Amino acid sequence: MLAARWHKVKDIRVESIEVPEIKDPHEVKVKLKFCGICGSDLHEYLAGPIFIPVDKPHPISGDVAPIVMGHEWSAEVVEVGPKVTRVKVGDRVCCEPILSPHKDGRYLLSEYHLSPLLGFQGLSGGVGGFSEYSVVGEHMLHKIPDSVSYEQAALVEPAAVAVHAVRKSGLQLGESAVVFGAGPIGLLVIEALKAAGAGTIFAVEVNETRRARAKSLGAIPLDPTEVDVVAEVQRLTDGGADFTFEVTGVPQVLETSILAARTGGTAVVVSIWERRADFQPNVLVIPERTLRGVICYNNDHPTVLKLMEQGYFKVEDFVTKKIALKDVVTEGFDALVADKSQVKILVVPPTEE
Repeated sequence: MLAARWHKVKDIRVESIEVPEIKDPHEVKVKLKFCGICGSDLHEYLAGPIFIPVDKPHPISGDVAPIVMGHEWSAEVVEVGPKVTRVKVGDRVCCEPILSPHKDGRYLLSEYHLSPLLGFQGLSGGVGGFSEYSVVGEHMLHKIPDSVSYEQAALVEPAAVAVHAVRKSGLQLGESAVVFGAGPIGLLVIEALKAAGAGTIFAVEVNETRRARAKSLGAIPLDPTEVDVVAEVQRLTDGGADFTFEVTGVPQVLETSILAARTGGTAVVVSIWERRADFQPNVLVIPERTLRGVICYNNDHPTVLKLMEQGYFKVEDFVTKKIALKDVVTEGFDALVADKSQVKILVVPPTEE
């Protein structure tokens, strides 16, 4: 079968590999339908390895580069192990790709996303979604409701990142928020904030097309090249936003995102970083602001699927392009680097004749 494998930085190859087979009684074999290109995938392509094991195998997957990439996927179940109870052949599923200690079809930790052994299927090993078939543990799968399409279900994983960030922030109904960066995750955070009942939502973004998309989702767009973002947020909120969300991974934005929060407010860091970011600690200490980080998700996929049934996270709001697996580098990764108007690009594996 065809699969896109990360070999080294800026070296992803679409090549033929063996079809994976079930080896554990709690494993499930699936046929991939759609797989989104994640910002984490792009980080690995441009500046990796970050999560990809290169020197020694990942302790859970047992794999080392080259790694089949892709973790934002939807699929159809085509085979199940003898002890699988959660899904059956023919079920429509999406993946929660966390690699964390597990046994008998269950994660062992309640906060499984905080395991020191944390990894991600499609980044830290396993056969990721940029392929025709994959095999995963049943604990990593969620059934897709009838009203949610395979295409929309490929958005569940990144939407879960956004939902988790908003949940962990502690935001209450009517409170204000600023989202720094209107890329895929930033836009999904805006949608999650709406679902959580946020009041005024601002979106800080340099790209005009992305600002327009944020505005279409209900956010007030701010161009940091045209206005002093901190001063403007303070003016429009009478002192600063209750919450800010840093979703750019750009070092100089971190301090700005902190300063845009009100006295006693909270800045949430959602980004995965390629390099260090500095800030003056007094911007936290003197106004008693809180700075918190969030990583991936924890029991958030079911919430996202319920929100999708209610009309949130629509395909047309986030998916800007669909491409064939064979074109994943040129039409996918390279396109995301060159064209910032792209939001979510979905990769479609070959279909059987």
